Amino acid sequence: MDQPTTRNLTHLPDLGTSAGRVGPVRLRMPIYVDLLPPCNNACPAGENIQEWLRLVKAKNDLGAWRELTRNNPFPAIHGRVCYHPCETACNRIELDGAVSIHSVERFLGDAAIEHGWQFTKPTHSSGRRVLIIGSGPSGLAAAYHLAMLGHEVEIHDGSELPGGMMRYGIPEYRLPRDVLDAEIARIRELGVTFVQNHKVTDLLAEQRAGHFDAVFVAIGAHLSKRVDIPTMDAGRIVDAVSFLRDVASGDRPLIGRRVAVYGAGNTAMDAARTARRLGAEESIVVYRRTQEQMPAHAEEHAEAVREGVKMNWLRTINQFDEGQMQVEIMELDESGKARGTGRFETLEADTVILALGQEADSGFLQSIPGMSFDGDTVNVDPTTLMTDVPGIFAGGDAVPSERTVTVGVGHGKKAAKMIDLWLSNMPAIPKEERDLASFDKLNLWYWGDNRRTSQPELAIAARKAFDEVVGGLTEDEARTEAWRCLSCGNCIECDGCLGSCPEDAVIKLGKGNRYRYDYAKCTGCGTCYEQCPVHAIDMIAER
Repeated sequence: MDQPTTRNLTHLPDLGTSAGRVGPVRLRMPIYVDLLPPCNNACPAGENIQEWLRLVKAKNDLGAWRELTRNNPFPAIHGRVCYHPCETACNRIELDGAVSIHSVERFLGDAAIEHGWQFTKPTHSSGRRVLIIGSGPSGLAAAYHLAMLGHEVEIHDGSELPGGMMRYGIPEYRLPRDVLDAEIARIRELGVTFVQNHKVTDLLAEQRAGHFDAVFVAIGAHLSKRVDIPTMDAGRIVDAVSFLRDVASGDRPLIGRRVAVYGAGNTAMDAARTARRLGAEESIVVYRRTQEQMPAHAEEHAEAVREGVKMNWLRTINQFDEGQMQVEIMELDESGKARGTGRFETLEADTVILALGQEADSGFLQSIPGMSFDGDTVNVDPTTLMTDVPGIFAGGDAVPSERTVTVGVGHGKKAAKMIDLWLSNMPAIPKEERDLASFDKLNLWYWGDNRRTSQPELAIAARKAFDEVVGGLTEDEARTEAWRCLSCGNCIECDGCLGSCPEDAVIKLGKGNRYRYDYAKCTGCGTCYEQCPVHAIDMIAER
């Protein structure tokens, strides 16, 4: 009978990789790392989203609000109107849906208003004065950050009330005015001076008269682009910006039963939905390209359709008279560009609202020696946001960029930092780059299924007035949603590395202090690295 083959489970060391030791030499070693979460990376306002979500998980809502507002002073506003690119970048979208970051942000913003939380005023004064032109999102954000840095700030604005396009462009059903006023009031409490109903015509004279050491130009895109439409009744053609501004100011313009909105951006969708609330039985969007080419965000378009707004793609208005529009049917050429076909049809409309884009009212800057422009926008150094004129900075809609509230707030924050450095005669230091915690780096054993929490919405039949359409999360819902965060790239103290190490080389340092390695015990096996759910461990070559 053959003897069973025996297996030697103890392998002899490879002497080629040994150096006077009984065991093999360690060729690699684990280190703890902090990678850049994709949500943080995608936020135009520069929020540390992952950190304030962590604080919400820990039931420290005040701490979470303070962490959030270190970068963005308007969580209740952003939680309503930001198009949340952070969620598009969220790794959890690959599992069961992105974390509803904006709804948790709104929860914190609303909690701050409810509880009367205020910013902590700075204890020092720099003795420097900064003038801000425009009280929209970019100007207000700059004012906040500059005030927190100890500078004296004054905002000059041509409108009756501060807020810019947040007040006069975004309808109340998306952004209630009491929410806007509450978050602006905190800026005022920091000592920022508001000069409203004051249109600046000579910036240099304004700067000299107020003895301002620096200027930030944050004018909004309040001018509508126009197109000539042959008509016998020009009074029935209005621009979308003026229309929305009038409604936001309390007017209720007479628009008739049938309204056509020419254009398909976010402003067009707001105008069409507002027209429905003013009593229009029929509100249609006319756009010369296709739905796939529309500049409006998909969710804005979807809500407009839900509310009964009709879409007419590949159409352009040629003439408007006596309640009728003549539109030309368009088609796409080989390059995807719309061109006329010579075929026409007639649509009925009592009012035409032009929503073909907006421009910044930058004419008052044209006379400043050395200032250069790109159309209606001002050229700035992309690193510092300073114009070609020393001491004059610009951001938001005044510079070439995406025209959103969040981008404007990000510009305001950046400009404040750069103005502070310029006033101190200090150079701008490049931000340290961190590796991105992409989805492929995660080990998902730790996370179970947990579907995204939906916000309550006003029923379609009830959307007759300007009541807010989307509601907020309850405390429990916000906490649950925050727990869905995968904490990509940053340790969550799950003890996975501690439990997986076969050599007891991982040392726990206590709650909130994470771990360290005892490299005298570590063999470099990589078990800790391979199981870490958030990729907070990397393997590097032995030093």
